[in-house]
Amino acid sequence: MNILPQPTLEGTRSSALVPGYMSGFGNSFETEALDGTLPIGRNSPQKINYGLYAEQLSGSPFTAPQAVNERSWLYRIRPAVKHSGRYHRVDKGFIRTAPMARDESDIALGQYRWSAIPLPQEKLTFIAGLRTITTAGDVDSQGGMAAHMAFVTASMENEYFFNADGELLVVAQEGALRFRTEFGVIDIAPGEICLIQRGVIFKVELIDGPARAYVCENYGATFTLPDRGPIGANCLANPRDFLTPVAAYEDKEEASLLYVKWGGELHVTEIGQSPLDVVAWHGNYAPYKYDLRHFSPVGALLFDHPDPSIFTVLTSPSGTPGTANIDFVIFPERWMVAENTFRPPWYHRNIMSEFMGLIYGVYDAKPAGFAPGGFSLHNLMLPHGPDEQAFEHASTGAQTPVKLENTLAFMFETRLPQRVTAYAAGVPQLQANYVDCWAGLKKRFDPTRRNAW
Repeated sequence: MNILPQPTLEGTRSSALVPGYMSGFGNSFETEALDGTLPIGRNSPQKINYGLYAEQLSGSPFTAPQAVNERSWLYRIRPAVKHSGRYHRVDKGFIRTAPMARDESDIALGQYRWSAIPLPQEKLTFIAGLRTITTAGDVDSQGGMAAHMAFVTASMENEYFFNADGELLVVAQEGALRFRTEFGVIDIAPGEICLIQRGVIFKVELIDGPARAYVCENYGATFTLPDRGPIGANCLANPRDFLTPVAAYEDKEEASLLYVKWGGELHVTEIGQSPLDVVAWHGNYAPYKYDLRHFSPVGALLFDHPDPSIFTVLTSPSGTPGTANIDFVIFPERWMVAENTFRPPWYHRNIMSEFMGLIYGVYDAKPAGFAPGGFSLHNLMLPHGPDEQAFEHASTGAQTPVKLENTLAFMFETRLPQRVTAYAAGVPQLQANYVDCWAGLKKRFDPTRRNAW
């Protein structure tokens, strides 16, 4: 593994100012902010160096098969029970969780698209700035997801958070974010993602001004790399490009708030210190980041547009082989070279429900009306595909090799129907005329002319 530089700040209450990382996906890592912290040859000796406590964080049942068994050992200043006081429920704001009340919104069935929602002018931390757009499945049965927008205009100071309902996949779209976690520090900027596992405590800080991000809350099986099948051992998202933070801790004795999302509700407890006090850790259950521009796409080299599954970065499996609880799919820069082929995505109806966003650039199947920061929803079995402008260009343009540049779109795709929240149904950025993008697709059929073009 490659360990990037980690600063040492002896004598201060924080072990790192900027993040350092270890590379690899799903590895069993070990890292310590103070030399000699990790016990050798055992997990829980009678006494831990530096007067620390040993604690295990399990991301899977103890008896899960070895290939999917996830846990890490944390060596911390206080055990987590000292970071957990008397909880009380607080207003969850615009956060919603599945199953959502059927009367949450009265929006009719249909294909929907939203323009980018501007960053609010009010002070919003990561928690206060979460706006749920869709939910799917059932959090109590640990299946399904929610799609959120995160509007962050203020850093969390003495506030911390963990999500017991699922893991959080954060897709940076505008501005940079710093995640200070129990495991270390992660920075992401537009074009990068980070994943914070279920139960991991963190806080979010701004780096260079307000930020906007897409967030997928995964209630189900943890995200993993998809099987490549006939593609083989390389391309798509390569394991070496995923980065996990080195240990970094806060030893801070100040009144703080710890928020918890549990069972769809938001709870808070008051504590007297920072819960990010892990001095060392080892294991394979830890947050990570990934630069989407490192994705190595594969595609058609001669004819036909391939299935979008070849653009899968991460997948959350379901109990049905080949049918994902969630697929995280991207559409990055790439060459289009197929001959005698309609190159954009074909018109289709799908068993999966697709929440799509645009990080930057132009999406080739929707050159107008779909702007960075915007998003769309095409639910299962509702038809969708290129708009009229994209169809005409793809059907009549020269079939020379073309490189799609400065573009990065993505999908949160699930096997479950996604229900729209009242917030999303009520914002003015909901495009009332979205379906009109297909209005100009005219009848071309002429049984008397084989070449109707």
